[in-house]
Amino acid sequence: MACGILLSLAHGRADAASKAPTKDAKEKTTQVQVRAGKTDNPNFALARQFSEAIALATNGSFALDVKESQGTVQNVIDAPKNNPNTIFTASHGVVTRARHGAQPFKHERAYNDIRALFPLPAQTVHWIVRQDSGVSSLSDLSGHTFVPGANGSVSQRVTLSALQVLGIEKQVHLLDIDVAAAPDAVMSNKVSGLAMAGSFPIPRIADIAKATPIRILSLPSAVITKMVAADDSIIPQTIPKSTYPSLDADVETVAVPAGIYTTRHMSNAAAYALTKAFWSQLSPLAEKNPAWRAVTGEAVATLGVTLHPGALRFYKEAGITVPASMR
Repeated sequence: MACGILLSLAHGRADAASKAPTKDAKEKTTQVQVRAGKTDNPNFALARQFSEAIALATNGSFALDVKESQGTVQNVIDAPKNNPNTIFTASHGVVTRARHGAQPFKHERAYNDIRALFPLPAQTVHWIVRQDSGVSSLSDLSGHTFVPGANGSVSQRVTLSALQVLGIEKQVHLLDIDVAAAPDAVMSNKVSGLAMAGSFPIPRIADIAKATPIRILSLPSAVITKMVAADDSIIPQTIPKSTYPSLDADVETVAVPAGIYTTRHMSNAAAYALTKAFWSQLSPLAEKNPAWRAVTGEAVATLGVTLHPGALRFYKEAGITVPASMR
């Protein structure tokens, strides 16, 4: 049911998206601020894409202005001070930490006003090794040199967690080098592999796979279960086979979910319109960027925060199941 309604929404918006806004529509345009992290963050590019799509889908009724911010943590810190028509990128794990007053957040009741709208493609962790490295699983990395990613990055944090669960964190030589140089280090056989996080397919990984036979490592289900239990900011994730050259089997890994949030102070009408417009444009977005294919009705649950009533109204109409804790 949900898929049928979303497809009809996409078709229903096609004509509207092809028309330029009328003068009257421009005069009634609602300005929406989008706080999307730093310009080099994957979520910033995604925010630009969905913002342009929503503006087209609403025939100019909404104008979304994507602004650089200091990242997810700062987006949440700023949320209580935003004007009502502000949306921002975040993850449920960060929002939860803010509500608990965990560092770097201070206890502030206003964090309870944060509401979810719709999901973004998750930042999926890829563990890539050369096929001739002799490494078939993460456990095989003992004695090898590996690039976990930039300091403080998702890939570095999750890689360390995985190695600790496996009990081999002291046996792997983790190399701290410029992230931009890591792919060349793999292709020139200076390191056995690297970790990278992003919305799949990640173009740089596809480039490596075309130049050098690689293997993307899966995690055993027991390891994933332990990692998710210890870190509520990550979720299990599957990279489908054929996502990259020579990937002939699904890869089981983990990801940091991402989404678009606002506060309860946004009007129900605006939250409904923005959410409906987003889902109506999901197919065109996926045609331009395959990363959007990972966003399905099931991904709504990864938002993990109470939905804005306007967004909840849309999901009920679309027949998308919403966990009771998010209603």
